[in-house]
Amino acid sequence: MTGGKKVKNKITVIGSLNYDVILKVDRLPYKGETMAVEDSTFSAGGKGANQAVQAAKLKTPTYMVGCVGTDASADFLICTAKQYGVDTRYIRKVEGSSGMGIIHALEDGSVHASIVRGANFQITKEDIDKAMPALKESKVCILQNEIPVPMIEYGIEKAKEAGCIVVLNAAPAIELPDEYLAKVDILVVNEVEASFYCKENIDSLEKAKEEIKKLAEKYNNNVIITLGSLGAVVYENGKIEVIPAKKVDAVETTGAGDSYIGAVSHSIVEGLTLTEACRFATKCSAVTVCRYGAQPSMPTLEEVM
Repeated sequence: MTGGKKVKNKITVIGSLNYDVILKVDRLPYKGETMAVEDSTFSAGGKGANQAVQAAKLKTPTYMVGCVGTDASADFLICTAKQYGVDTRYIRKVEGSSGMGIIHALEDGSVHASIVRGANFQITKEDIDKAMPALKESKVCILQNEIPVPMIEYGIEKAKEAGCIVVLNAAPAIELPDEYLAKVDILVVNEVEASFYCKENIDSLEKAKEEIKKLAEKYNNNVIITLGSLGAVVYENGKIEVIPAKKVDAVETTGAGDSYIGAVSHSIVEGLTLTEACRFATKCSAVTVCRYGAQPSMPTLEEVM
């Protein structure tokens, strides 16, 4: 308690949990081709769960709000999140299959991913309402676009009601009402998603710097555009800054963006500015891309301090 007020030092993530199947390939199969895969890995994933795990690994108390199915992967997804320190009390089991990600990981570290929505699309307003105690304890609420749009909108509303800083990872890129994008405090997109929302092809740092200003001024919020090996462009309170990427030998980029967002959110809870948070997040995602799998590859606080 500080001056009679409860300190908000936690994070709540509202979003997806997926069972990831990662296929390690040197190229994508051609149309009509059946291609043998030399190696594969399986791990817990989903943008929401990944972001929650990274924040928890950095020692920020983190709640996960979402749904899993009644299939074999459901308990694995919950247990893995719990193992990494995520509070899973607001994850609900629903009839049917859990979400799934099918990921082709190429030798250059790039990935091509498809997701099965599964239980992620069964999250309800009641699930979010039940998590209001968590939101009231949280300084930051993170959402992504892997749950239904009405639930994204409702999650933003309830997070603002609870006094949270709202971070929206607008991925995958889908149409969202301007009124809700304007309620978001920090909008995070990569170059593909930024191109979608800006209606411009963003293929360079200069173009990203040009478009980020328009995006931030349109919605009156702060914005991060991540650009992979080119780093990130940050718009914070009218100022634009480029954060260079760290030079590493990437083996797989699955979860790198989620690691970044989890680390940014952790840093905001710690009191850093957004630009400072992005510098720290760059260190975290640089570790993540050097290892396989999303959640297992994400660094602990000790690894990046």
